[in-house]
Amino acid sequence: MPPRAFRLPARLSAAAALLALAGCGGASLTAATPPTSSVPRTQAAASPPASPTPSVQPSPSPSPQPLAGKVILIDPGHNGGNAADPQYINQLVNVITESKPCDTVGAETDAGYPEHAFNFSVAIRLARLLRAEGAKVVLTRTSDHGVGPCITQRAALGNQVHADAAISIHADGGPPGGSGFDVIEPGLVPGYTNAIVGPSARLGRDLRNAFHRITGEPYANYVGQNAIDVRTDLGGLNLSQVPKVFVECANMRNAADAARLTSPAWRQRAAVALAAGFTKFLTAGSPAGSG
Repeated sequence: MPPRAFRLPARLSAAAALLALAGCGGASLTAATPPTSSVPRTQAAASPPASPTPSVQPSPSPSPQPLAGKVILIDPGHNGGNAADPQYINQLVNVITESKPCDTVGAETDAGYPEHAFNFSVAIRLARLLRAEGAKVVLTRTSDHGVGPCITQRAALGNQVHADAAISIHADGGPPGGSGFDVIEPGLVPGYTNAIVGPSARLGRDLRNAFHRITGEPYANYVGQNAIDVRTDLGGLNLSQVPKVFVECANMRNAADAARLTSPAWRQRAAVALAAGFTKFLTAGSPAGSG
């Protein structure tokens, strides 16, 4: 049967007519001539409107390094060779408020894991994290096999590099029944620590808060108050001209603390926590509270 003539309503546009014809079974696009309707010739010939060009979203820029331009001194307490050179480490040095040995051997767990090794492990991890944030990191020692340096030299290095902040990393050798961590801040030694007491207190609280939150280590229950201990007998603090604190990450003589200290995963968490505290202090800071 020949195809029936297909009549289009006069109201359809030329484009609609073509679509209607294409959709009819057996109908040829050339078999019917669109009626001469009131559609203007220019409209019939017009191309369909162009689709809007999708907007191109710029690639997200990399996060800025929050510690770029900052200098941080990390002092891993003690050293692996100290026990082999007692003459050197036992020489007395002036720490302003008294004379003390140049350095000591440090503590160890009941199983023999030494504090100097713990300190160095956390320091290297912390240095890596801070450098990734753009900081320039200076270490008072770069291996765990040497002797010293003396506590006076450790403080002097932070002054020489004009550190924005400094930390001495330790693990305590407290009573076996005591557990937890504490941060040691410099007390006022007139003529020496006046300028650093305030900023060191802010640094100490930022580090304490981050360390407690990230590691889960409780506040020390045998020293300090709310994990803050203020002292004037430590050469590393008395001789510092830059904001500085000590952190006793846990008690090596306590069985539960010792188990954490000997765990590489926990040492990494400790480093992450200290890095977070430094970032807080050096970017926003926090008011020194009562603790």
